[in-house]
Amino acid sequence: MSEHKISPQQQRENPEPHEQTRPVPWFILALVAILFAFGIVYISQSGIESPSELGDGREITELAQDKTSNKGKVDGGAIFASMCVACHQANGQGLPGVFPPLAGSEWVNGRDTTLVTILLHGITGPIRVKGSTYNGAMPAFKEQLDDAQIAAVLTYIRGQWGNSAANVSAEIVAATREEHKARTAPFSGDKELPPYE
Repeated sequence: MSEHKISPQQQRENPEPHEQTRPVPWFILALVAILFAFGIVYISQSGIESPSELGDGREITELAQDKTSNKGKVDGGAIFASMCVACHQANGQGLPGVFPPLAGSEWVNGRDTTLVTILLHGITGPIRVKGSTYNGAMPAFKEQLDDAQIAAVLTYIRGQWGNSAANVSAEIVAATREEHKARTAPFSGDKELPPYE
C-alpha cells in the first residue's frame, strides 16, 4: 500500500478550526438560579387581588368603561388608536393610494354629517382627497360604536394634525343614524356621498 503524499499546498494550510468546550462561568449559573428562585417566590406571594395602588391607579369601574377616560367621557383618541390608526396612521397621513389622509382633509374639515355617514356605513371605491384619488375600503362602524363614541372619535380627528373643525355631538350622530337607518351597504366612492362643504 502506498503512502499518501502531502502536497506543498496542503502543508501551508492551518489546521481545521473546531469548537472548544468552554463551560458557562459559575457566577452566571448562580445569578440565573437566584433570579429563577426570586421569580418563583414573587409569583407565589402575589395575589390576584393586588391593590390598585400598585398598578396605574385606575379603579375597576374605570377599567370597565369601554374606551372612556377617567372622567367617564368617551375618549376619541383611544378609539382612534384602537380602530383607525392602522389605516389612517398615527400622524393622520393615511397610506398613499389606499387610505386617505385625515390631516388637512376637506372631508374632515367639511360637513360633520358627511363624516358621520361615512363612519356609520363605510365606503368602498375611489374617493378624492386633497387632489389625490384613494381606492381603499372603509368599514362600517354602526354596529361597533354607539353615538357618543362616533361623536368622540370624529371630534378627535377634527381637532388633530392641523384640523380645526367644530366638534361633533352625539345628537348629530343619532339624527344621521336615523336618517340613513335603511341603508345596508357601504357608499360607493365619493360619487354617492353628499358634498363635504
